[in-house]
Amino acid sequence: MTDWIERAREVAETLAVDAVERDAAGAEPLAEAELLRKAELPALLVPAAQGGAGQDWGTALAVVREIAAADGSVAQLIGYHYVNQYNLWFTAPEEVAARLGGESARRQWLWGDAVNPTDPELLLTPDGEGYLLDGTKRFATGTSSGDIIVIGASLTTTGEPLLAAIPSTGEGISFGGDWDNIGQRLSASGSVTFERAPVATENVLGSLAPERITPRATLLTPAIQAVFGHLYLGIAEGALRTAREYTRTTSRPWIHSGLDSVTADPYVLATYGELAAKLAALGALADRAAAALVAVDAEGSALTWAGRGELAEQITALKIVATETALEVTERVFEVTGARATASKHGFDRFWRNVRTHTLHDPVAYKRRELGAHYLTGAVPEFSLYT
Repeated sequence: MTDWIERAREVAETLAVDAVERDAAGAEPLAEAELLRKAELPALLVPAAQGGAGQDWGTALAVVREIAAADGSVAQLIGYHYVNQYNLWFTAPEEVAARLGGESARRQWLWGDAVNPTDPELLLTPDGEGYLLDGTKRFATGTSSGDIIVIGASLTTTGEPLLAAIPSTGEGISFGGDWDNIGQRLSASGSVTFERAPVATENVLGSLAPERITPRATLLTPAIQAVFGHLYLGIAEGALRTAREYTRTTSRPWIHSGLDSVTADPYVLATYGELAAKLAALGALADRAAAALVAVDAEGSALTWAGRGELAEQITALKIVATETALEVTERVFEVTGARATASKHGFDRFWRNVRTHTLHDPVAYKRRELGAHYLTGAVPEFSLYT
């Protein structure tokens, strides 16, 4: 694990050099994607027998957290990639997993997705020995900068929802280039449109039909929610570290403090202490959630719905606390850096903008209600792509 964390740290150090400038430019993250490939991070979770690194979810989530401290957008790309790619082992038949997993490791493919269930539905029409895909997804992270797109679409004949993998360079695929949000500006999260795009039968990963789905296949939701928690934690840690360096080197003591150095100001020290303690607590919760995901993943096909539900609630707790803590830390760093830190050239606002944008992915109020119901009654949510 240590070697992979060090690789992620080196990627983060490279990204940190011009993070402010790249955030302002908001360009397609093609160079950033190539940086991930060169570090061989895309094959992290691919089994060693298929040419990958054979690491577990604990390592993958630590990589997301490390990169997020420097660049939340790139951390989102690699985090989503891990979940999208791991549908091979959550859902797909062994032959499909071995074939696509091996090729993905060999080429260091990055996997994006067009699955968002709140968007218009994608449709698969049988055509000879395969399918034709039609429709638009307005939010499709990593599709325009990656190599493979995981699509969720319904059969026009039966309505059955299927997951499939298609190359991003395939026929009938066009990217909107329309991601223009205040945060996560380099996450390649714009729209994608499919017009009679071919989908090979051999690249169908599995069904999401309620009568056919297994507990293991539904782990894609706890896994992506775990990515969210580590993403928010990493961004907040990056904000606090960046603020610390600024305070040490640039901030000035307040005129009424009577102090020669801002690092001796008791109010500054207390604020740093409070925020550092909250991040330490969040880090412990994140580590616990990661360990739970590793343990449940190891159960394989023996996983029960009850076991899946308990995992989901542990990660729900992480999502709640990570959202609240990251929003607070990224906003309050200005209290310990001062007015001059609001200059655009410092880019402190990017940390808050990134957290604020992504934490709206699914409302945390519903997560609180979900966890409250579990605590009071033992209820666990039915599977959806959000629960």
